Amino acid sequence: MAQLDDLAFFQQLARAGTLTATARELGLSLSAVSKRLKQLEARLGVELASRTTRRLSLTAEGERYLQRGAAILEELAELEEALGEQQAALSGPLRINATFGFGRRHVAPLLSAFCTRHPGVEGRLELTNFPMSLGDQGVDVGIRVGEPPDSRLVARRILANRRVLCASPAHVASMPRLETPADLAGQACLVLRENDSDYTVWRFRRRGGGDAEQAVKVTGPLASNDGEVIVRLALDGHGVALRSWWDVHEHLTSGALIELLPEWQGVRADFHAVYQQRRHVPARIRAFIDFLEVQLPGRVPALSG
Repeated sequence: MAQLDDLAFFQQLARAGTLTATARELGLSLSAVSKRLKQLEARLGVELASRTTRRLSLTAEGERYLQRGAAILEELAELEEALGEQQAALSGPLRINATFGFGRRHVAPLLSAFCTRHPGVEGRLELTNFPMSLGDQGVDVGIRVGEPPDSRLVARRILANRRVLCASPAHVASMPRLETPADLAGQACLVLRENDSDYTVWRFRRRGGGDAEQAVKVTGPLASNDGEVIVRLALDGHGVALRSWWDVHEHLTSGALIELLPEWQGVRADFHAVYQQRRHVPARIRAFIDFLEVQLPGRVPALSG
């Protein structure tokens, strides 16, 4: 339609900033560009821009035509892309960010399976200790523990998870009985040390006790900045650990680790896939998050209680 052509022409004119630059980009003469702008203004019955060969200044009507026109063209492009996605195979780059432990154990094999199903997708998984910025660092999907504080991100829960207090049978046999989380203050706790603090705070909620939270400062003779090391130390009987359900459920099932203070639950730490808000989310991103949402619960048993 002529109207859509005019919208696209005016977008290019505004971006170029001058009639001369527009003529150069379109491969037209300066007089042809000037004539087309005059015809557009005559059709609309308003002046869209004041211009010289060196400068183009949009009028209030021109600014409105530019902004509303951009929205219309964007919606049209999104519609055509969405319709094309229904017919075409998934393709294009897909950059994922996750933590080392969860990324290796679960995200990597699922990304592998997803790319096998959709060979046109160019998957890239980056594992980091701390979350990468989606906008600044070009990440399409971030796998986060807990909902992100950034309201500009969309978060979809892909796995229910909580912290579990546990220790090996040998260590449990040698330690005093725990009555409340406060008793941990005198125990050998295996601390995940991610900063220079001399202690770590562990938080618990009483099962069935609402949102009441109890926090306790813990420390111990052994610590690490890696969660897998903490689990290994717990299995070797060095102390009490507070680890995620996804990380220790197999050891709890086998009896290699025993849950302590079952009447107290570690705080929830659900996993979410986060992505940037936008008018149109590419099909490969939506499909990958759908895939995670379906596949992850089958890899990690449902939480007990």
